[in-house]
Amino acid sequence: MTAVGFLYPGHSAEDDYPRIEMLLLDSDVRLYVVHTDIGEDAHRVDALLEMGSPARLAAKVEELRLAGAEAVVWACTSGSFVFGWDGAHEQVRSLARAAGLPASSTSFAFAHAVREVGAARVAVAATYPDDVAAYFTDFLKAAGIEVVAARGSGIITAAEVGRWGREEVLELARAGDHPDAEAVLLPDTALHTAAYIPELEEALGKPVLTANQVTVWEGLRLAGRRARSKRLGTLFATRE
Repeated sequence: MTAVGFLYPGHSAEDDYPRIEMLLLDSDVRLYVVHTDIGEDAHRVDALLEMGSPARLAAKVEELRLAGAEAVVWACTSGSFVFGWDGAHEQVRSLARAAGLPASSTSFAFAHAVREVGAARVAVAATYPDDVAAYFTDFLKAAGIEVVAARGSGIITAAEVGRWGREEVLELARAGDHPDAEAVLLPDTALHTAAYIPELEEALGKPVLTANQVTVWEGLRLAGRRARSKRLGTLFATRE
């Protein structure tokens, strides 16, 4: 069995994780989610820096160790990229030290997943306000990824994002797409997307990478496991 642990801030779209576990073709994969203290629910830089602070993450790693996790991922995009490229690296190094396990975050998951699907140019369709979305664009550029379009939606709280359904997700992806983009990125772990990925890719005609999808893929990658699923998009259909 392969067990991966996820530190998830608050409660919004954490049910994507058991859904993804069920959709994997490998029946011996277990995804364990532990909730961190979100602090203030706000897509605002100061609140996000506090949400992703080392103390908040370290406070919950023991639960994942006890669950037998082989790797841990900070399942929050904005609470990682807001630290910048170097700061996000230090964040996961601190998490790895605290957990005694290989560690990563959703922001790095996106950077690795973009390369996995063979994309060089991407479009970002974000739920965040524009100023927060710009931090993600800068993070991707630091990873050597060309961002040809970026769109924010001005949503302040994860709670509101968590209430979005199929129609809102499809509209977000369509609105954020660009003809030159080889993949479209939806970077909020508060957004329910696991049930819609094949439909999103069919509608856009290209790979779509969503936050909880890439977070699970990253955790499995850290654990040395290459799981596949026909219902989780291009990312889970590829294999080295």
